[in-house]
Amino acid sequence: MSIVIVGGNDCMVRQYKDLCEKYACRAKVFTQVPKGFRDKIGTPDIMVLFTHTVSHKMVQSALIEARRKNVKVVRSHTSSSHALRDILEEHAS
Repeated sequence: MSIVIVGGNDCMVRQYKDLCEKYACRAKVFTQVPKGFRDKIGTPDIMVLFTHTVSHKMVQSALIEARRKNVKVVRSHTSSSHALRDILEEHAS
């Protein structure tokens, strides 16, 4: 399963990826808007939006791509590893 995480804290990127690996998921993490963001998203199985730590522009861009590619979107106000673990428990098991 592949996951794209949009938002979160820069210092937590490694923890997000390690946690996803424990659930046999490949993860891309975008805490900032990179050049060519829409193209880099790809076609994941799930897109996780950490809404508290991401700009409105980045959320809108991610949602447009998710709709266009028919990707399931899960939103979380908290960007903690516990919040991600709960999401993975529900959607990746």
